Amino acid sequence: MTGKAKRGITVLAALAGGLLILASAGRSQLAKELAGTWTWVSVETARADGPKWQSFGPTPRGHVVFDGSGGFAYLLTRPDRPIFAGNSREDGTVEENMATVQGTLAMSGTYSVHGNVLTFKIEASTYPNLEGTEQKRTIISLSGNELSYSNPAPTNEGRSLWRSG
Repeated sequence: MTGKAKRGITVLAALAGGLLILASAGRSQLAKELAGTWTWVSVETARADGPKWQSFGPTPRGHVVFDGSGGFAYLLTRPDRPIFAGNSREDGTVEENMATVQGTLAMSGTYSVHGNVLTFKIEASTYPNLEGTEQKRTIISLSGNELSYSNPAPTNEGRSLWRSG
């Protein structure tokens, strides 16, 4: 490698490092505190007329991972989903497939935080209607290893609690 090529690579590496520092510096303190892996503790949904339920059961499973550069991966499951009788997810019965679809939600994409609003920009999801959308959540609290947010969706209000560490 020539000296000129080495200098070019060094300059590119320095520029990339500088951009990463600037991107990190531009993130809010709340966004920095979100970075990491969070485990689901509870998910509660309520209708405007009052009834509440735990749509993923009393002990939901899964994680959400927020990386330090604005990417996320999210998996939420009901622990009581039935095991498929066959040995292939492609050969599930109607009932097995329905329980799986109704008992799981996964998505990935990018996120941002402005004030106490967490916005998911969804690129891929097990629920295709979410793909290409932005989903906003209101952060209720973020204290130590506990995060609570609400989903002010027009049809159902939801609250989620996660723990890290």
